Amino acid sequence: MATEAPPRPKEKGPGDDAGYGDPCHVIVLNDDHNTFEHVARALAQVIPGVDHDRGMALADKIHRRGSASVWSGPREQAELYWEQLQDAGLTMAPLG
Repeated sequence: MATEAPPRPKEKGPGDDAGYGDPCHVIVLNDDHNTFEHVARALAQVIPGVDHDRGMALADKIHRRGSASVWSGPREQAELYWEQLQDAGLTMAPLG
């Protein structure tokens, strides 16, 4: 009867410590100075696949919950979207 060896830990590759293998979340925070319309417009301009109606739904979620993840994916792309949304005046959480 053969016994199986326990699984070996995965070796880390370049960038693993920086979290490049895990999805990165772009989170918008609720604030007192952006309107729903402005948030929806900014999200529609920056995030692929978000139209005005989806942007309004996300703006409502941000307002009700205090924050919402508006996009998740590779860190490099998340950094770009995060920066563009911040430049549009949205209040952003640190990338997570």
